[in-house]
Amino acid sequence: MDNDRERLMELTSGRPEMESLVNECLAVVDNCGAAPEVESARVSMLGKKGKIPGIFKGLSDLPTDEKRAVGRIGNELLKLITRLLEEKGESLSAARSGDIPKGRVTDVSLPGRMKRAGHRHLLTSVIEEVISIFIGLGYRVETGPDVELDYYNFEALNQPPYHPARSLQDTLYVRREDPEKDNPGDILLRTHTSPVQVRVMESREPPLFVISPGKAYRRDEIDATHSAVFHQVEGFAVDRGISMGHLKGTLEVFARKLFGTKRDVRFRPHFFPFTEPSAEVDVSCFACEGRGCQLCKGVGWLEILGCGMIDPNVFTNIGYDPEEHTGFAFGMGIERIAMMKYGINDIRTFFDNDIRFQSQF
Repeated sequence: MDNDRERLMELTSGRPEMESLVNECLAVVDNCGAAPEVESARVSMLGKKGKIPGIFKGLSDLPTDEKRAVGRIGNELLKLITRLLEEKGESLSAARSGDIPKGRVTDVSLPGRMKRAGHRHLLTSVIEEVISIFIGLGYRVETGPDVELDYYNFEALNQPPYHPARSLQDTLYVRREDPEKDNPGDILLRTHTSPVQVRVMESREPPLFVISPGKAYRRDEIDATHSAVFHQVEGFAVDRGISMGHLKGTLEVFARKLFGTKRDVRFRPHFFPFTEPSAEVDVSCFACEGRGCQLCKGVGWLEILGCGMIDPNVFTNIGYDPEEHTGFAFGMGIERIAMMKYGINDIRTFFDNDIRFQSQF
């Protein structure tokens, strides 16, 4: 390569401007210390507006006898700089690949480090298990908004503003109705997933067999068994001739699918404003087989959900004829189901985001 430089210097002897340009180009290449600098030098010297192409653009202004000499210098400089830049780039690349910090040894025989995959949340798994059971019974899944109108959350479900049952649900209101202004009514975070029942019945005609999983919100004090945000699955069936017998048979199948075929199921009278008659459903304790233990608080039974026949007033509010259609509804808290099934004693554990807890299930 030294011979090429010497030959180029001979060609530029007596031509100060060309000699200065050659020295400048060679100095730029010699000073390149990194790959970006090599690329920058290539653009400045060989690009369309670079120094070397500028030599050929100026040939038209030279006398005929000068064109040949300057053109030869330009060709030789172009070849030399192109080769020098290639060699500089290769040498810098080789140096970079062999640059291993001192004291650091790479053992290529070691196995790779596996990335830990995410884990499905226990509540998600329980919700999917509940959904799967009811889909197997012919139900379909529907969802509704978390932010609801008072009408869907309370009034259409047989709970007018003066109803005492409202006091049992500490409600989180987004906006309260102003009696002096014309507005659509109170807006709140739904206290249960039952509003989906009203919305579906408003938009469709029976027969209906629906479950609606989702979040609910209440202004509860957070402790081991209460949370301001929790999950529910509401279910209902509406058709001609639906009876309490259909409700009992459905929930007995569900309970034994979820908790095991050996579970006994019992129905206890209860009150819910949107069902009549109403009941709470218990299953025999799977920890002590009904003998009494700490889990079931010595009674041998575990409460899992509430249910009942849909109140005729609900049908009237929606526009169904209660003399023609009957139906049942039920609702369960997913956190409660998961805590009983997996022996969890604090609801706050579900929201701690501790992977050690999630990876157990």
